[in-house]
Amino acid sequence: MLDYRSTLPRVIAERAESNPDRIWVQEVDGGSLTFGQANAVMDTWAGAFQRLGVQSGDRVVTMMQASLNSLQTWLGLSLVRAIDTGVNTDYRGRMLTYIIRNSGAKVLVVAQKYVSRLTELEVPLGGVEYVIVPDASETFPNIPRVSFLSAKEFVDGSPAAHDVQLPQPWDIANIIYTSGTTGPSKGVQIPWGQWYAFAEGAFDTASVNEDDVFYAPLAPFHGGGRMPALLTAAINARLVVRSQFSGTAFWSDVRTYGCTVGTLAGTMQSFLYGQEPKEDDADNPLRMAVMLPLIPQYKDFERRFGVRLSTTYAMTETPPVFRTDGEIPNAKTCGRLHRGVAGTEARIVDEHDMEAAVGTTGELIVRTSVPWTISTGYFGMPDTSISCWRNGWFHTGDAFRCDEDGYYYFVDRFKDSIRRRGENISSIEVEAEVNSHPAVLESAAIPVPSEWGEDEIKVLIVLKPNSSLTEETLVIFLVDRAPRFMVPRYVEIVEELPKTEATQRVRKFELRENALNDRTWDREKNSIYVPRPPTSYEGRTANEEDE
Repeated sequence: MLDYRSTLPRVIAERAESNPDRIWVQEVDGGSLTFGQANAVMDTWAGAFQRLGVQSGDRVVTMMQASLNSLQTWLGLSLVRAIDTGVNTDYRGRMLTYIIRNSGAKVLVVAQKYVSRLTELEVPLGGVEYVIVPDASETFPNIPRVSFLSAKEFVDGSPAAHDVQLPQPWDIANIIYTSGTTGPSKGVQIPWGQWYAFAEGAFDTASVNEDDVFYAPLAPFHGGGRMPALLTAAINARLVVRSQFSGTAFWSDVRTYGCTVGTLAGTMQSFLYGQEPKEDDADNPLRMAVMLPLIPQYKDFERRFGVRLSTTYAMTETPPVFRTDGEIPNAKTCGRLHRGVAGTEARIVDEHDMEAAVGTTGELIVRTSVPWTISTGYFGMPDTSISCWRNGWFHTGDAFRCDEDGYYYFVDRFKDSIRRRGENISSIEVEAEVNSHPAVLESAAIPVPSEWGEDEIKVLIVLKPNSSLTEETLVIFLVDRAPRFMVPRYVEIVEELPKTEATQRVRKFELRENALNDRTWDREKNSIYVPRPPTSYEGRTANEEDE
C-alpha cells in the first residue's frame, strides 16, 4: 500500500538520504540520475524557477517528450509547489495558443524541436515572459517581450531554493489538458494524492518491488507518462524512459535495460503483436504489463512474449477504477472494482443518476473516500466542474454495464469524443480545424472502428455555395494546421447534415450507422502521406511514414 500522504519531492529527499547512489532513472541512449543527483537537481532547478519569479500555484507550460529534462523540470517546479502543465507535443497553432493563454503561464519550458511552433502562432503569447529551452542547440527566435534561456543560462548563478515548503497531498501537482467534448480542452487539476492512487490502482503494488525496472516510453503530457516516476521512487525501483514508443526498438530496450514491468497503452500492443513472430519472442525479462485496452489476442500475446497481463480503466480525472487481478475472463472487460484503491466507488446510473439494474447500460460515475485521490476539477472552468461532479460523484460520460460476477464493460462514449492511437480527440476541435478552410460551410467528425483497435476519424463536410474542394486538398490543408493524430482518415462531402429540429444539433448517430459508404474517401487507399512528428508511434500504417 502506497502512502497517499506523501509527494514526489518528499520521497526523493528521503531516498537521497538513505540511498543516494542508487540509480533511479535511465534515459534510453542517454544519461541517468541517482536519487542523490535527482535531489540536487530538484533543489537547483527550484532555485532557478524562483529567480524567474515562479511561485506556489503558478502554472508553467511544458512541451517536451519523456526525458531527463522533462523530469528535472517537474522536480524543480514541484519543490516550489508550482504546477507543471504539460502540453501535447503535437499541438500547434490555435490549440497551442489556447492552452498557453488558458493556463495563464508566464514561463514555458520547451524542447528545441518545438521552439519553431511558438514563432508560428498568429497571436502574441499572452503573458509569457520566459521560454526555457533545456536542450538548446540553435539560435533563439526573436519574439517581442519574451526572453529565451538555455539550461546553462537558466541555472547558472541561481541560488539554491529557499523558503520552500514541501507540497502536500492536496496541492495540485499537474494540470493535464484532456479532450474537450462539449467545448475547448479542459485542464484537469491533479493533486499529489491522486498520483499515488493512480500508481496503486494501475499496478498490483504487492507484486512489484525495488528489484523491478519499469519501462516507460510514454509522453509526460499524459498520466501514463507521469505515474511511473511516482511509483518507482515510492518503491525504490528503477525507471527507464524513452522519448517515444518505437515498435522495432521496444523489445531491444526491454532486454538491454532489464525491464521487468511496463504499460501497453493505446495501440502499442497491436503494433507489437502485429510484428512477425520470432523464436526468441519470449526470451525477455518483461514479466508483467498493464494492457489497456486488451486486444482480442491477449492470451496469445501472454504466451508469445512470456508476460503476465492485467488491464484497468481510468481517466485523467480519476484513479484507476477497475482492474483484473489474476485470470482475465475475456478481452472486453475492464476488470472488477478494486475497492482497496483510495476507497474508490463506482455506480452505473441513468440520466437522473438513479442506479441502473445489473446488466443494464448506463453512465459510469465515480467517487473516492480518501481525500485528494481524485481530480479537484477543471482549471478556470467552475461551471463545467460543478456539472461533472454533481451529486458528489464524477460523471465520466462513458457508457458501461456490469455483469452478475462484478466485471465491468465499456460500451460506448456518451461524450462526443474519439479515441485514436492512444489519444482522446474532441470532435469539436477536429471540426474547428476543418471549418477553418474557406470552402467549408460546416462539418461533423465521427469515430469509425479501426482495424488496429480504437477509432479512425471521419469528417463529413458541407461546402459553401459556389465553392469547390477535394478530399485530398482538405487533408493537405489540415496537415499544416492540426496535430497529426487529428488529421482524418475518411472524408465525405455531403449536401447537408441531419439535425434535430429544436436545437439544430447534428444527429451523429445517423452518420455512424452507415459511416463507410461508397461515397467515403479513404486517404490510406489514396496514398496521402501524413508526415510523422517526433511524438508519434513508429511503424503504424502504409500511409504514415516510418523512421
